[in-house]
Amino acid sequence: MNVILKIAKTHLLSKPKQTLVAMLGVTFGIGMFIMMISLMTGLNNFTEDLTKIASADIRIYKDVTEPRATLLDRIRPEGLNLVHHVKPKNESDKIRNARQIADLLRQDPEVIGVAPRLTSQVFYNFGPVKLNGSVAGVDILEEDKLFDLHSKIKAGSLAALKTTSNGLIIGSGLAKKLSAQVGDLLMVTTPQGVIYTMKVVGIFQLGLGEIDNVRSYANLATVQKLLGKDASYITDLNLKITNYREAKAKAQAIQAAYGNKAEDWETANATLLAGAIIRDIMTYSVSITLLIVAGFGIYNILNMTIYSKMKDIAILKATGFAAKDVTGIFLTQSLIIGLIGSLMGLVVGFVFSLLLAQVPFDGGELLALDSLPISFDTKYYIIGIVFGVLTTAVAGWMPSRKAGKIDPIEIIRGI
Repeated sequence: MNVILKIAKTHLLSKPKQTLVAMLGVTFGIGMFIMMISLMTGLNNFTEDLTKIASADIRIYKDVTEPRATLLDRIRPEGLNLVHHVKPKNESDKIRNARQIADLLRQDPEVIGVAPRLTSQVFYNFGPVKLNGSVAGVDILEEDKLFDLHSKIKAGSLAALKTTSNGLIIGSGLAKKLSAQVGDLLMVTTPQGVIYTMKVVGIFQLGLGEIDNVRSYANLATVQKLLGKDASYITDLNLKITNYREAKAKAQAIQAAYGNKAEDWETANATLLAGAIIRDIMTYSVSITLLIVAGFGIYNILNMTIYSKMKDIAILKATGFAAKDVTGIFLTQSLIIGLIGSLMGLVVGFVFSLLLAQVPFDGGELLALDSLPISFDTKYYIIGIVFGVLTTAVAGWMPSRKAGKIDPIEIIRGI
């Protein structure tokens, strides 16, 4: 084995330019793989984080649009009934026994937090202008467990909302539109025409313009009072569970147990997540193509090496080297090229990824994004080096096997 390694090393060093070109082919393939997978994974992680900001793991609500049996179906269940353009009756979207359901869910070991919510569309009065938005009535401490709101506060505090009955925590985009700061008073008008004076006690920034530009948080009791509802009026229960990947199955179980609609975060954000899957497919397709192209380069270079080393192969076989030994020499060359090229590719990929992470990026008003999101997950570097070595090993195996089958007598006759 030591002799085979020395001969392989001699062959590689005898033509350094050819060896370097082969290594650079692997380096380029692995480097581009790392850079692309880091960028795409970072973008997908960022997209998934946005979905987690926009929605809870599971949302429980009353779905008034859900199909249900008509009065005619109930009276004549055996008949052939056709009712066109059915509309829901005038019913409340309140969850019955919401607080009791929340208490029961909190006893579930898989549930980390349950946050009741009552959301209303409102108009924020800005002089003669009325800005459209929404106010979410919440238990701010429970809401913080689900969405980590305290880390998103740019001014003021969550605790101030708890102690201020007419307090309001507004989004950074909304604060900019209203020229509002902590301590300012805002006039809020409900769709029913009720005008209420609210005090800004905090400003948050989730990083998603669709929320930051329109949403504000108030105490649940305040919004119930604003809408003229009693203390039991709750329209949503937001849940955070221990494993958010199991949210779909958990939502189905909750819906079956309590009868209300339970929507998991994946269903609520299916469009965004479909885009992430497509990006993953494109990333892996391009990356694998780069590695295969690098493998063909290794194959061609080793093929040329074998033809240029015909005399050496004849001498080796004539002096007692078996076919498997000759195959081992050229396969060893391939593995050395693959290993060194892959290691260089990891370094190049890491450097390029690091540079990309420093590139300024303006997310505009919709996204609070200062630079490109890059993932430095170790598993992709492991995949890169394993795939790089395997690709070069497969690319080198065919010409190496061919070298082992060469008849030394034919070569010597041709000299």
